[in-house]
Amino acid sequence: MRTLVVLLLVAVANARVYERCEWARLLRNQGMDGYRGISLANWVCLSEWESHYNTRATNHNTDGSTDYGIFQINSRWWCNDSQTPTSNACNIRCSELLTDDVIVAIKCAKRVVQDPNGIGAWVAWRQHCQGQDLSSYLAGCGL
Repeated sequence: MRTLVVLLLVAVANARVYERCEWARLLRNQGMDGYRGISLANWVCLSEWESHYNTRATNHNTDGSTDYGIFQINSRWWCNDSQTPTSNACNIRCSELLTDDVIVAIKCAKRVVQDPNGIGAWVAWRQHCQGQDLSSYLAGCGL
């Protein structure tokens, strides 16, 4: 437990909150626009509603799992937090999702959307982005 607390404190010290257009550019540069047919605007919308572009965001769920990082990746299925029984399908420590190195989070998000639910695995996307006009998420970004 003490090790987890230390790792989380180190992760928080290295975290950041992105500006919308900065995040959109980074996602585009990492090949997220069109990945598995998912538009860049969908990824930006998802990130806004899940974490407000905050790499250190966490959410404790009623089932005992925790969502981590800018994409709010769940410990029950995708990462190991040493507390939740997990499938750890991304084969990472959850603390890796809480740093300003978002490459790990992006790779894991790409893994999540390979499952049958696709981007619909994220409740916030289903509630706030699905079927909506998402043009405002890229407006003024020059993309």
